Amino acid sequence: MKGKRIILTGAAGGIGTHLARLLSAEGARLCLTDINEQALQEASQGPGLGEVHTVAANITSAEGRQKIVDTALQELGGIDILVNSAGINPFGVFAEQDPGLIQKTVEINTLAPMLLARAVLPSMLEQDSGQIVNIGSTFGSIGFAWFSAYSASKYALRGFSQALRRELAETGIKVTYIAPRAVKTAINSQAVYEMAKAVKMNMDEPDAVAEQIVKCIRKGEKETHLGFPESFFVRINAVFPGLVDRAVRKQNRAARKHAEKSG
Repeated sequence: MKGKRIILTGAAGGIGTHLARLLSAEGARLCLTDINEQALQEASQGPGLGEVHTVAANITSAEGRQKIVDTALQELGGIDILVNSAGINPFGVFAEQDPGLIQKTVEINTLAPMLLARAVLPSMLEQDSGQIVNIGSTFGSIGFAWFSAYSASKYALRGFSQALRRELAETGIKVTYIAPRAVKTAINSQAVYEMAKAVKMNMDEPDAVAEQIVKCIRKGEKETHLGFPESFFVRINAVFPGLVDRAVRKQNRAARKHAEKSG
């Protein structure tokens, strides 16, 4: 990672903050971005950080995305890696969710990563090298009840990653899709944590997940699912979704009351 010029979205919290520290420790030059300017400034001044530039911007707006790319090109002199880490995770009964929140979920989790990839590709194609890293989720391979909008957004991100990887196969640009299982970050509401405890859902610490993500980036992985047995269930769901339907029925019933409370 030494000397790599990296744009990292969602850098002001959760996995993003840990990714920034790990990448910086390996000698990467960072352009960190988040919509929360105060939190972003705090994250950029943490211990062990090297060259860091910050951009407070809304990745769902064309102006925000252009501001991020322009800053990276100006301050870093180019872009080697884009890490799309920003995201939101609404939990609740889909029929009762705010339509605006559903739209926002797709805009942040799917459209923004796609359009940021589009924005950095010209410079990457010109240098014939680069890597686009999309942070997905196990929920992007197994649709979970009460996370319908989130699951849909991550399914779409996974499909985009696969298609773009094939489109760029004859170039020097890699596309990496990394899918953690549930992670203990502020993206989750209190209702999610209560539900996770009730159904015994596995949840990982963000620093450990960030370490695995950096390894995947370094290796240039195509698609990786983190965590067992979730990674195994991804394979089962791809071939025998009916088995998973039956396996999670009891869990879905137990989770419903927490989903209803979340609404």
